[in-house]
Amino acid sequence: MTDLSLLTVQTEKETNDYGKFNIEPLAQGYGHTIGNSLRRVLLGSLPGASITQVKVANVRHQFSTLPGMSEDIVEFILNLKKVRLKLSSNKQFKLSLELKGPKEVKASDIEVEAGVEIINGDLVLAHLADDKAKLSCKLIAESGTGYSLGDERKTGEIGVIPIDANFSPVILVNYKVDATRVGRVTNFDKLSLEITTDGTIKPSDALKHASKILVDHFATILEPPTTAKKPKTDEVIPPSEEILKTSLEELDLPVRLTNSLKSGKIETIGDFLTRDKKELLKMKNMGPKSIAQVEEKLREKGVNI
Repeated sequence: MTDLSLLTVQTEKETNDYGKFNIEPLAQGYGHTIGNSLRRVLLGSLPGASITQVKVANVRHQFSTLPGMSEDIVEFILNLKKVRLKLSSNKQFKLSLELKGPKEVKASDIEVEAGVEIINGDLVLAHLADDKAKLSCKLIAESGTGYSLGDERKTGEIGVIPIDANFSPVILVNYKVDATRVGRVTNFDKLSLEITTDGTIKPSDALKHASKILVDHFATILEPPTTAKKPKTDEVIPPSEEILKTSLEELDLPVRLTNSLKSGKIETIGDFLTRDKKELLKMKNMGPKSIAQVEEKLREKGVNI
């Protein structure tokens, strides 16, 4: 194995939405192992934000048109899916658009609550052709991971259109593995990672976040969390002190049976439970049926026999 103290992570290039990183030297084969793992986590497990619902005034469903708007509602929704946001918390945020034409509608025209930042404000959403055209809509933005279908968020409110949401802030990940050397040894791996984001997170931060997710999972495998031991369904729970001191007369046993037990100095449930069955059978008027009768009454009291 490679001495991990020799491992370096170098930033070859980084902007707000693109970064190239080199990780070396890795043991042979670990370039693909680590590269593929990081790629999968980067693309599918990092949290992000997206618009998940829209309600357009005077529009009942997505297969409609709005007078004076060049795009139909389906095209307008497809453009809303491209809006990239940063949210300050995991709660739902309400956004809105209240515009009149003629106007080119951009993402920057969306009115947002405090805690919401629109990254790609230059994104064109629609075109209002004349002064009679009006666009009024309410939007919901929320956080999530991966890809979420709009059908999973159906509402009963008329006019509310759920939108398929791609929460992932990472757009593209490429990795390449080349041979590298340490001293005279040449069979080490050099992993090169190219990460393209939507601008809501820096590529280096995305790489660190993905690495932490993997580390947390491996740490759980290495040292599974301790959990409180649950009692087995067949585990016998000893009766309480109060039950043990309960008089046998409270079991509503036949008088003959109660007197027989008393003659053997068995007056409480605890006395009965501490006696061996062979000893009980030697007592006067005590047979297997009598013992079974007492045990049945104890079970009714919740005492496990």
